[in-house]
Amino acid sequence: MFNKIVPTIPVLITERLTLRQLLETDATELFLLRSDETINKHLDRKPAASTEDALNFIRNIRNKELLYWAITETQHEELIGTICLFDFSKDGTGCEMGFELLTGYRHRGIMHEAAKKISAFAANTLAVKTIDAITHKDNLDSIKLLQKLSFEQVGFTDEANSDLLQFRLLVGQ
Repeated sequence: MFNKIVPTIPVLITERLTLRQLLETDATELFLLRSDETINKHLDRKPAASTEDALNFIRNIRNKELLYWAITETQHEELIGTICLFDFSKDGTGCEMGFELLTGYRHRGIMHEAAKKISAFAANTLAVKTIDAITHKDNLDSIKLLQKLSFEQVGFTDEANSDLLQFRLLVGQ
């Protein structure tokens, strides 16, 4: 659905950040992000073992139905985090948001600023009405961020895995 509306990942600018398409030159920073134990402990993914893993990830996401941005500080080009919209509903009115930030950049409002911009983009450009986010019940920073962004907890993702909480934001209403 969104590929017709957004043929390329648009560059989005906030007060302090530039959100742009992931580039192959981001592989080193992406490797640091995707191999960080503190980040991966709440995610169900295998940590990146090398920069080649990160480079392959960058190449593979180009062919998927998702929108994936590198987060950079406006005055620097280096990736400090990522944010994405994925798992779009068949009618295009709902999707899921995921995000991660290098540990040294946390607690500065960076992800709040990025997620706010992406939520507005989803509502205003893609006509999305709901954005879901799933996080581990022990990931208190993520839970606080989602609540600050007005996401509401709607339950567990499923009864078999009650460690994962589902949050939802109503946008474009």
